[in-house]
Amino acid sequence: MTITRVHATRSAKHPHDDAPDTAADFRRLSVLEDGPEKDALRARIIVAWIPMADRLARQFRNRGEALEDLRQVAALGLVKAVLRYDPTRGIAFESFAVPTVVGEVKRHFRDHMWELHVPRRVQELRNQVRAACRDLSPTLEDRIPGVPEIAEHTGLSEADVRLGMQALDCYAALSLDAELSGTEDGYSLVDTLADQEPGFDQVIDREAVRPVLSRLPERERRILYLRFFCDMTQSRIAEQLGISQMHVSRLINRTCSDLCDQVMGDRPRRPACVTADDPPAAAP
Repeated sequence: MTITRVHATRSAKHPHDDAPDTAADFRRLSVLEDGPEKDALRARIIVAWIPMADRLARQFRNRGEALEDLRQVAALGLVKAVLRYDPTRGIAFESFAVPTVVGEVKRHFRDHMWELHVPRRVQELRNQVRAACRDLSPTLEDRIPGVPEIAEHTGLSEADVRLGMQALDCYAALSLDAELSGTEDGYSLVDTLADQEPGFDQVIDREAVRPVLSRLPERERRILYLRFFCDMTQSRIAEQLGISQMHVSRLINRTCSDLCDQVMGDRPRRPACVTADDPPAAAP
């Protein structure tokens, strides 16, 4: 009878198997002045409770995060719990530390593991929807439960269920190189995305310059045609027109500059390529 009572007392005092008896250390810690002695005692308490933090971290393994990283996050939660714990309130440390450590790990998942930023309420809806799908799947003959069934099972509104279902795919992003389901030729998501078509810009440029070209004098239009469409050299163009190569060069540069000014609207249009030694030809 005595042994049973003693066992019950110990179980009530330490509901966790890995909970050390540090009540006296916490009471002493609360009255010590800041200094090396208090820091050493606090460190000794933290080391004593590390096994519990590791156990809590292992509960979140296989969720996409390395166990060692989870252990570090849990240890950080334990340090916060030790710093904030007040033994004078009569609450066992483990009752205070467990929610603190678990909350720190969950916060880590919420802030660092989601590929997309999702509000906390939506994350909680996602968890409820995921749990409901897991509970309902064995009774639906491999059929995915519908929105009304999940809403009835969870007590959520259908709008909240849909919101939670949308968040199911936000935890991890799909790689653009991932092969699409139902394809056998390696067709990936990136193959479905549009690419920039340089020809579109060329079409726009041509349509913009077309009306301006039509207003050029015949000779200037012919020079541009021979140079840029027939790929003739300036010397050959000069031979055909009976003018100097330098004159052809000046006409090309000035015409192109005027075309650019008119298309871009930098200044009002002016007669193209009129020089003192080269009177304009009659417009066609």
